[in-house]
Amino acid sequence: MKTIKNWQFIKDHNHRIDVVCEYGFQLHIFVLESDIFRVAFTQDNEFKVPHSWAITPNQSDVDWQGRDKWSLEGFSCPDYNIKQTEKTLEISTALLKVTLHQPLYLEWEYKQDGEWKPLFTDRKTGAYLMGISNTEVSHYLQRDIKEHYYGLGEKTGNLNRHGRRFEMRNLDAMGYNAEYTDPLYKHIPFYITHSSDVSYGLYYDNLASCWFDLGNEIDNYHAYYRSYKSEDGNLDYYVILGPKILDVTKKYCRLTGGTIFGPKWSLGYSGSTMHYTDASDAQEQLKKFVDLCDEHDIPCDSFQLSSGYTSINGKRYVFNWNYDKVPTPKDMTKHFHDAGMKLAANIKPCLLQDHPHYQEVEKLGLFIKDSESDTPERSMFWDDEGSHLDFTNMDTVNWWKTNVKQQLLDYGIDSTWNDNNEFEVWDNYAKCHYFGKGMPIKLLRPLQPLLMMKSSYEAQLEHAPNKRPYLISRSGSPGMNRYVQTWSGDNRTNWNTLRYNIKMGLGMTLSGLYNVGHDVGGFSGNKPDPELFVRWVQNGVMHPRFTIHSWNDDKTVNEPWMYPQVTNIIRDAIQLRYTLMPYLYNLLWKAHHDNEPMLRPTFLDHEHDINTFEENDDYLFGEDLFVASVVEPNQRKRDVYLPQNFAGWYDFYTYKWFNGGEKITVDAPLEKIPLFLRAGSIIPMARKGHKNTLSDDYRELLIVPFINQGERNITIFDDDGESFDYLQGQYLKLDIHLKCTAHTIELMLEKSGHYVPQYTEIHFCFPKNEKREFVINGKLADRNYKMSLLN
Repeated sequence: MKTIKNWQFIKDHNHRIDVVCEYGFQLHIFVLESDIFRVAFTQDNEFKVPHSWAITPNQSDVDWQGRDKWSLEGFSCPDYNIKQTEKTLEISTALLKVTLHQPLYLEWEYKQDGEWKPLFTDRKTGAYLMGISNTEVSHYLQRDIKEHYYGLGEKTGNLNRHGRRFEMRNLDAMGYNAEYTDPLYKHIPFYITHSSDVSYGLYYDNLASCWFDLGNEIDNYHAYYRSYKSEDGNLDYYVILGPKILDVTKKYCRLTGGTIFGPKWSLGYSGSTMHYTDASDAQEQLKKFVDLCDEHDIPCDSFQLSSGYTSINGKRYVFNWNYDKVPTPKDMTKHFHDAGMKLAANIKPCLLQDHPHYQEVEKLGLFIKDSESDTPERSMFWDDEGSHLDFTNMDTVNWWKTNVKQQLLDYGIDSTWNDNNEFEVWDNYAKCHYFGKGMPIKLLRPLQPLLMMKSSYEAQLEHAPNKRPYLISRSGSPGMNRYVQTWSGDNRTNWNTLRYNIKMGLGMTLSGLYNVGHDVGGFSGNKPDPELFVRWVQNGVMHPRFTIHSWNDDKTVNEPWMYPQVTNIIRDAIQLRYTLMPYLYNLLWKAHHDNEPMLRPTFLDHEHDINTFEENDDYLFGEDLFVASVVEPNQRKRDVYLPQNFAGWYDFYTYKWFNGGEKITVDAPLEKIPLFLRAGSIIPMARKGHKNTLSDDYRELLIVPFINQGERNITIFDDDGESFDYLQGQYLKLDIHLKCTAHTIELMLEKSGHYVPQYTEIHFCFPKNEKREFVINGKLADRNYKMSLLN
C-alpha cells in the first residue's frame, strides 16, 4: 500500500475536476448537486468496473450493463467555483465546499446562515492508500469521539455504529447473534455521520468486499480516525449533505432509485415455514394452512413456499416441482386464490451438481466459470456442491426469466422469493461473463443477487404487464430497493434477537432499505415460548414486512395458533395490523413517491431532542405512530420516553394525552404493547375483522387533534392496490388541511383522482373525550358525518 501524497490540478470540464496523482492514479471530483459531490480515483483514467448499478438519480431503472461511471445524466450539475493556490484547490457550490490540500487530504465545509462551517476532514497523516503490489484501496478520515455513525445496512448491535468494525461480505449467516455477528447477508457500503450541528452521508460505490472501522482501531502515530478499506476495485465515494439525518437518508434513497411500489397485499400477513414444503404431503399441509386461518379467524394475504417443493431425496433443485409432494400445483394455487391469498415461491441461483438440468445449463454456458479452467465453478451450497448462475450473461437472464414464467407464474404463483443469493463463490477469480467482457467474481459478487432480482422482476412484469410486481430477496446491494422487499435473514429465536432486530431494521431503513421486516418468532433454534411469540408478533405487525417464518430444531412450526392459550392475543395483534392497513399502505406510497422512510428511529423526526439519540427499543412507524415494543420477559410495565414536540402524544388505546419530552411508565399487559399517536395526525383505518386486503370495504379517518391549537397538511393515498392504473389517474388522493383552535377542529379536504374504492364513503372519528365542534370544508358537521366518494 502506498499513501497518495502529491497531486497536480489538470483541468476543469463539464462538472468534473481532474487531478493527477502519484503512481499513475488520477483523482476526479464530480459536482453533481449543490449538496452532493463525488470523489473517484482511477488508474490511466479507467475504472476497474466501468459501470454502476446503484446510481440512478432520476429514479428510473438501470440498464442491464449498468450506468457508465463517467455519466452525469440525471444530476442537476449546478454552478460551482474553483479557487487555486500554491498548495490548495477549492471547489464550492452554494451549499458544499471541498478543499484539496498538499500533501493530499480533503477538507469539507457546508454553508449555513451564509457562513462556511466545518463538515469533515480526511486524516491529514495519510488519507488515501492504494495498492501497488496488491489490489487494496483505503480511505482514512478524522474521527470525533462525539460523532454518531448510522447505517451500513443490515448490521448487528446498537444503531449507533461508533466504536465497531464491520465487514461487507455477503454470507448465509443462519442463526446469527443479532447483537454481535458480522458479516451478514447484504452489501450496503453507506453510512451517515451525525454531529450536534450537521449530518452527512458517505456512499462507496464499489462491489468488492470491504471493511468499515468506525473507531475500533487506534494508532499512536495518528489522531483518532475511521476508515473504509476494500480488497479491490476503485475508491469511489459520494458525499451527501443533510443537513438533517432524514435529509441524508432520503437523498441517498433517491440516488439509488427509490422504493418499489409493491401491491397492497404485500403488506398483509404472509405465512411461511420450512416444515410444510419439506413434508411428504406438502400440498395437503399447505391447504390446511388456508383452512386453519379461516378456522382461527386470522387475516392473511399470502404464503411463501419454502424450497421443499423442489426437492429430490431431501435436496433442493430450483425450478423442479416435486409432484409426489405437490401432485397438482395449479389446484393448490387455486385453493389459495379462492381464499384471497397469493403465493410466493422460493428460488435459488445455484444448481446442485446432480440437478436434472445441470448438464443442459453447463452446455449453454450459463454458469460462473472456474478461475483456472472453462468449467463451471463449484461451491458448497446446502447439502452438496453446485454451480452458480451468472446473471451478467444475458443468456442466463433469459433462461431464468423463461423458467420463472413457465415453472412458476404459469402455475399460478404470484411472486418470487429470491433466496440463498449471497453467491458464496470463494474462488475470488472465478470468471463472470460480464456482458462479454469478462470480470472476476471478487469485483462483482453483490451485483449477482441484484441482477437475479432484476431478472425475476422483469419476468413477473412480462407475464402480467399491468400488475405491480412483488418480490422478496435476502441478499443484495444498493439498488435492491428498486425491486424487492427484504428481511434480516435467518435469525435465531431468543429475546435478544427480538431487541436487536429492531435496531437492525432501523439501520437498514437509514440505509435506504425501507420495506423491511424480520422472521417473526425466530427462524432457527428452539421454538419461542408463548410469551416471546406474543411479543414478537406484536412487534412484527408494526413493520412493513410481516411474516411468521421458522425452521425450528424440534420440527415444530411457528403458526398463529401454535399456543391455544394465546391465540386470541395473536389474532388481535394481526387484526390490528389489518385495521391499520390503510395507514401502512399510505406509508408505502410515501416511501415510493416521496422517499419517506417507513420505520423511523425516534431521532429521525426529533433531532432537536437529544434524548432520542440514546439507545432504546422504540421507533416510529411513519411519522405518527410511536411503537414501544416489549423485549424482555415478564415485563408488564414499561418506561417510555415520548419525543419532545409542541403537540404531544395520545395513548393509542385510551386516547389519554401526554406531553412530549417526558418519560412515563405505562402498562404493558401481555395483550398489547404500548402505542402512541402524534397529536395533529389523521390515521386512515379499515374495519376490524376483514379477512385480507381484498375484502377491505370500509374507511374511517381517525382525527387525532392538536390538544390546543395547531395546523398541518396531510395527504392520504389509495388505489386498487395492484395495478399501474394509478399512473393514469386511477387513484384516490385526499389532501387535507387540519386546523385546531380552542373551540373547533377544522378540515379543508380536497379529493383528486378517478378511482372509486369498495368503500363509497368515509367516516370521521375522534378521541372519545373530544368536545370541540367539527367543521369540514367550511361547514359545521355532526360527529356522525360521512363523506360520500360518489359525488
